[in-house]
Amino acid sequence: MNTGKQHSHKQSQRERILEAATSCFIQHGFHSASMATISETAGMSPGLIYRYFENKNAIVLAIVEAQLEVVKSRLCALHNTGDLGEAMLEYFESHDQKPYGSASAPLFLEITAAATRDPDIAEAVARVDNTVRTALADWFHRSREEGGYELPADVAEEAAVALVLLADGLKARKARNPDLDRTVLKNAINRMVDAITMRRR
Repeated sequence: MNTGKQHSHKQSQRERILEAATSCFIQHGFHSASMATISETAGMSPGLIYRYFENKNAIVLAIVEAQLEVVKSRLCALHNTGDLGEAMLEYFESHDQKPYGSASAPLFLEITAAATRDPDIAEAVARVDNTVRTALADWFHRSREEGGYELPADVAEEAAVALVLLADGLKARKARNPDLDRTVLKNAINRMVDAITMRRR
């Protein structure tokens, strides 16, 4: 097997493990899902899994990093939208077809809880959170010609925190109330977005 095929095979196997582990963590939680359960779900021997990940914690951290990168990508891409309220609504409605590769609401809650117990997970969450807030604050501070909102630097930082709080709240709400009336939700989001961006209708 050539180097390219070997890399592709390893990547495929790694993602297979992560997808299986994600399903187990959503169903059982990070600490209750065993390596045996992950192995059975992936259809792989425990020994093979250990060839790719040193232990379960390494799997957890890999999933956390992947989840947080998805969130970071979605939030940092918001400056390309012409309707922030609609973009946040889409963030709420996005389907978790493959939780490992998307910002899964149940997994988001599990990561949030785990960050209060595990310093490595807490560090990963804090690192990405700081990156997101910095990027959002820069966007809110930019001139309108540059696609921003021209908020003063200190207000832009507050707006960035507020938008992250809104995004986190939407994920938590999706986990608890996924069928919330769309019109009510859209109007509620617009109210919050208008307050965050200091927009007057």
